[in-house]
Parts: sequence; C-alpha cells; structure tokens
Amino acid sequence: MAGGIGSRFWPMSTAEKPKQFLDILGVGKTLLQQTYERFATICPKENIFIVTNQQYHGLVSEQLQISDEQIIAEPQRRNTAPCIAYASYKIAQLNPDANLVVAPSDHLILKEDAFRDIINLAFEKSSAEDCLITLGIKPSRPDTGYGYIQFMEAAKEESPLIKKVKTFTEKPDHKLAREFLASGDFYWNSGIFIWSLKSILAAMDTLLPEVSSLFKEGIDKYNTPEENGFIEKAYQQCKNISIDYGIMEKADNVFVVLSDFGWSDLGTWGSLYDNLSKNGNDNAVIGKQVFLYDSSNCVVNIPDDKLVILQGLDDYIVVESNNTLLVCKKEDEQKIKEMVSKINSN
Repeated sequence: MAGGIGSRFWPMSTAEKPKQFLDILGVGKTLLQQTYERFATICPKENIFIVTNQQYHGLVSEQLQISDEQIIAEPQRRNTAPCIAYASYKIAQLNPDANLVVAPSDHLILKEDAFRDIINLAFEKSSAEDCLITLGIKPSRPDTGYGYIQFMEAAKEESPLIKKVKTFTEKPDHKLAREFLASGDFYWNSGIFIWSLKSILAAMDTLLPEVSSLFKEGIDKYNTPEENGFIEKAYQQCKNISIDYGIMEKADNVFVVLSDFGWSDLGTWGSLYDNLSKNGNDNAVIGKQVFLYDSSNCVVNIPDDKLVILQGLDDYIVVESNNTLLVCKKEDEQKIKEMVSKINSN
C-alpha cells in the first residue's frame, strides 16, 4: 500500500511526493524501494502489486521499474478497506487460490531474516484454514497512534507465537493505552496482514457488504480495458473506512503472530529519531554541513548543500526541505499535521 500523503513528515513529505517515495533514512533508497526488495525475497517479483493513488503511478514506475499491470492505481483516497478490496478482486481474477500479505510501503524492518520467517509461518496457517492474521509488536510505550491487540492462548499444537485474538482496539486514549501496556497481554497492530484471498473476500462479504458488493460488480472487468472506467465509478460511491475498523475489530477468526523483527512504522519524526544513529549528545543528524552547539536529543534533516548552525536546542525537530524550514519541539510533533492543514487552507 503506497497511496498515503505522509503529512506528519512535512516539509520533506508533500502531497506531490510523500514519504514512501523519499530516502528519509539517508541510506540511498526510498522506503518504497526497501519494502519492494524485502518482499522480492519472499515471493516472485511479478507477484508484488503496488496499490497507490493515480497521481503517484509515475513515481512508482520510476522507482521500481515494474510493469504497469503490477501498479493498481486508485482514483481517490478511500482508506485501507477499499484499497484491499480492489487489489483482492483484481488478484482473484489472476489466481483465486492466492495467499496474500498486505503491507504498508513505509515501514522500517531491521531484522529481515526474522521478518521472512514470521511471514512464512503466517502463510502456513492462512493456507491451512479460514483465518485473518495480523503481525503484533510488543509495545514499548502507551502510544495512542496504534491499534492494540489483546490475545489469548491458541491451540497447543500451534506455534507459541500464534495467538487467538480476543479484542482488537483501534487507537485508544492515553489512559486506556497505559492500562493495555500494564496488563502485558496486548500487542501493537503492525498494520501487516496475512490471509488467503478466499478468507478476506468472505470476511468482506459478511462485515463490509457495501464495500464488497461495489467491487464484486466489476468481477468481469478486472484486468481488461474496462477496469479503469468501472473503478472510477466504484470509488465515487465507496465509503472511507479502514480495514481495522471495518474487518479486524469485528471478525471472530482473527489471529496474531507475536513478532520481533526490528519494526517501526516511521509515522513521525520522533519515530525516525528512535531509529537513526546518534552522536555524543543524542542528536540524530542527516546532512553534511550541520553543526550543533549546546544541543541534545534533536533530530535534524538538512540537504547536503545547506550549511546550518544550531545552538541551545534540546529535544527539537529541525527540518529543511522544499524551500521550507520546520523547527518544532519533539513533544509537539502531533501538531504538525494540524499546522500543515491550516497553512494549506491559508
């Protein structure tokens, strides 16, 4: 899934070129390219499909050099449930017996081998029974930006990493998140899902019939010249809803695989700071001409051709991109999205 606009990474990430198309880690590859290469070790490259917005079709093609048939372009943003429904019905015309892994294009995975092992473990279960699987990450803080999964013990003959999901709570308030963390039997939802095509389409028929029926109407149009016209009309009628709210919170056949593969969703500058190397004063710096004095705990991202001198800052975000400078306290980074919205409206 590569259609988001990444407003929390403004000013680097813009509507014209969101964060999945940027090298925000400073490693020479974009997040999308890293994700594609990760899955190319799990399945044949021709089996990898990128769902994105129509305006990013060119960016995807340029960065991945894949065929047009592998780029699924949405005419409008309608959240993850329609995105997954569209891709699933399109793939069903190619292989009705497929097993699917659905993943965001902008996550950081540090332990690639462990990730492959977890995906293959999940595939074994999804191919053997009717189930919906999510990968769970042990929470390190009471973060309100994630969904929380409460699990119970599964059948003894299964892997100890696979648990039956008891409750699935999307983005709780801070008080509830603290209680979840203290209990020890909640994991974060990573946003990476595994299921058979038959299982997800059956779940949509039952739990999201208004979305499912829309895309089912085009069953004879996918992968034909008529597909684009049909999809344009379908998205005009389709509701905006996430797969989390629409399916995962309601389904009774949800399992979680407890996972540890060095995961971060890189959703904010703060999460990027956590995953970058630091200097002696715990500053994470990208940029060849950045000089810090009496400053600590900052994340700084500056183009290599810019000279920047910072003095007396503690726990700040400093970013220069697209002829724009952002200086913001790390503790206030959730306000960036709101500030950008106000700027755009003016």
